[in-house]
Amino acid sequence: MKKILLALTLFCSITIFAQVKIGGVVVDEQNNTIPFTNVVFVNSTIGTVSNENGKFYLESDKNFNEIEVSFLGYETKRFTIKSRDLDLRIVLKEEASQLDEVVIYSGKTKKKGNPAIAILKKVWAKKHKNGTHLFDQYEYEKYEKVEFDMNNIDSTMMKRKIFKNMEFIFESIDTSRITGKAYLPIFINESVNKTYGNNKSEKVREDLIANKNSGFDNNQYIISFIKDLYVDYDIYNNYIKVFDKSFVSPLSKTGVSTYNYVLTDSAYIDNKWCYNILYYPRRKSELTFKGDFWVNDSTYAVKEINMQANKSANINWVKDIYIEQNFDVLNDSVFLLKRDYIMSDFSIGKKDKAKGVYGKRTTMYKDYKFDDDKGEEFYKEEIDIYEEEIYAKADDYWSENRQEKLNKNELGVYKMLDTLSKTKKFKKMYSLVSILGSGYIEMNNFDFGPIFSTVGTNDVEGVRLRVGGRTYFGRNDLWRLQGYTAYGFKDDQFKYGISGKWLVNKKKRIILGLGNRRDIEQIGVSLTTTNDILGRSFASSSFFSSGDNSKLTSINLTNAFVSIEPKKNLIVKAGASYRTLKSASPTFNLDYIDEDGIPQSDIAQAEANISVRYTPKLKTIGYGVERGEADTRHPTFFLNYSKGFKGVFNSDFDYQKIQFYYRQPILIGGLGRTFTTFEVGKTFGELPLGLLNVVPGNQSYFNIENTYSLLDYYEFTTDAYASLHLEHNFNGRFFSRIPLLRKLNLREIIGFKAVTGSISDKNVAMSAPAFSALPLASLDPNVIAPKNKPYIEYSAGVGNIFKVFRIDFIWRGSYRDVPNANNFGIKGSFGFYF
Repeated sequence: MKKILLALTLFCSITIFAQVKIGGVVVDEQNNTIPFTNVVFVNSTIGTVSNENGKFYLESDKNFNEIEVSFLGYETKRFTIKSRDLDLRIVLKEEASQLDEVVIYSGKTKKKGNPAIAILKKVWAKKHKNGTHLFDQYEYEKYEKVEFDMNNIDSTMMKRKIFKNMEFIFESIDTSRITGKAYLPIFINESVNKTYGNNKSEKVREDLIANKNSGFDNNQYIISFIKDLYVDYDIYNNYIKVFDKSFVSPLSKTGVSTYNYVLTDSAYIDNKWCYNILYYPRRKSELTFKGDFWVNDSTYAVKEINMQANKSANINWVKDIYIEQNFDVLNDSVFLLKRDYIMSDFSIGKKDKAKGVYGKRTTMYKDYKFDDDKGEEFYKEEIDIYEEEIYAKADDYWSENRQEKLNKNELGVYKMLDTLSKTKKFKKMYSLVSILGSGYIEMNNFDFGPIFSTVGTNDVEGVRLRVGGRTYFGRNDLWRLQGYTAYGFKDDQFKYGISGKWLVNKKKRIILGLGNRRDIEQIGVSLTTTNDILGRSFASSSFFSSGDNSKLTSINLTNAFVSIEPKKNLIVKAGASYRTLKSASPTFNLDYIDEDGIPQSDIAQAEANISVRYTPKLKTIGYGVERGEADTRHPTFFLNYSKGFKGVFNSDFDYQKIQFYYRQPILIGGLGRTFTTFEVGKTFGELPLGLLNVVPGNQSYFNIENTYSLLDYYEFTTDAYASLHLEHNFNGRFFSRIPLLRKLNLREIIGFKAVTGSISDKNVAMSAPAFSALPLASLDPNVIAPKNKPYIEYSAGVGNIFKVFRIDFIWRGSYRDVPNANNFGIKGSFGFYF
């Protein structure tokens, strides 16, 4: 009986708000679906466009009893509707004659003589910019709401055992005005910001005034996830970036080759006469939208626009993307964004009934002011966004400052999630998801893990077991201790690592760190090196190794450092380290000849270093000693200088090293995305093999970033090097045009890698015993280092196989005749790709 009452309550709650809700499919007389038909309530500007399968959904909080359905080449028809009818079947009859204004062929509009394109040309000629860019200074208030909702809620789902004793959550169910699906709000974050900008100096300051969360302590990560996905965009640009994919904008000058445009209506909107233009894609599987927009007849600025992604677009885990923007058109040259709404339906499958999660972001703007010069010092000031006052605003404040009111169900989320978080069953579910996401098992103020490193194997240690953990009082801990111990069953040795970090100044982010590690690992798997105490290379385990895994080194490393962030995302770090190195395997050695001509097998070295890391515009999460990073689209610059001191703690060598690393992701419009990595370095002084720069090889079956796929470990060694990696992902641009491959949503990837370097005769002579034992067994500097010509690799790959797998085919472009050279290889990788 309780379940029946619950179902009735749910039904009432999802039907009481909208006056009219209709949905269905549009077909022709042969029962073929008609995609991209225009469906509007008669005598209104409220409408929608059916998807590529002819299906549509439309709702309004006003009373309508008639709709008009139209598509080029078919008779426009009106139909009487009921207030609730989601199973409409609209049949359109093909027209006997063509329209005068637009010439039609197979449902596609021709460019010549099309009044919609004539209007578009006037839009392009105006070259509109957001009004804030037309003034020297600007400011406005911004209200933002981020929301997650479970969707496709039905009675079967509500009866599942997983929701037993949690049925109360379904009291907040609602219906999407975009898709018509029942959904349950599960997370809401609201914020009020004051934004200031100076176009002359290109400075922007955004002050967080108020923030309100529903849910749990990791909300910052959820909010950042949504904000990272939904970056700001300009509808007048040629491409609109969503999920790091470049969708062709319907206002793009190249849009006429991508979309069909139809002038469908004209009407007053906010006392301004506007034209309505419907658009839909010419081809399937491309990154395109369908929808319509309203254009003012005098300014030719867009007043309203909606964009819904093509369902067959090559994008993973996302079933629907819907975007709305509304503008205030002030005059011929100024228009201001008033409301921005974007919604995505995250789902494993793309079928209509597949369960998923809506991710929504609504942004409202008001109180625009212009040309109030605040001065340059104003933009250098930063408010403390973690002040308690920001997060403790009363309900009265939110009632007054919400630019868009929450509905009843959204308001209920705060109470519902507070109750849910205290439910024992939910706590267990939450813990499981947290373990899978972080790799740590949470205990009281201590996390055990990472669990994914518990078991390993290599040729020296045999099977290796590892246990570890970290202190954890919360995501914003000002200090953290972490450590591990490991045991190898073959070498019968225990290893360990322990480190601690303390944030002593939050404003400048001054951090002190200290640690020690004794372990066995594969060194030389990265050209640009660091002294990370607890970092251990993937290559140190041979679970997935395709060759000899015995070139391992026993290392004892102690490191202390202090870091500071004088400018946002600019981190300066100074440290001192002491390490000992020796071979961990009888089949591999690091032997060298010292200055007295005596062979040595152990290395002891004291070193000081200073490094600078800069990642402009990077968004970070949290304020503790460890922060999260919210995006990866920005460039990274890293510069490191190291100085070795002979005699300090019996250290063996004097030297200097300088290294530079640069990585830049580049979005190239509709052609995809390129990743560029450049590294260069130089060592001054005479050093043995264990302290030189080894060109990183990859003897696993998988792709490893910043390595050379066909090189073995220690195949090339340098004391001066320059390395370039280029990789471009076309995101399925070509496969989407091949009929047999289109539905697979595969993606084309090409790559190029090259490295050149040298090694001095003195360094070769010093490490003669070690070099003589390596596979090339050479003391020729031109063989040990790729000096005479660069080492080159080419690759071509296919990504997005089953949405998670990628395979690459790699060819060696030089040094193909050296003994035992790997001239061709196939490697794979797993990943989460949109």
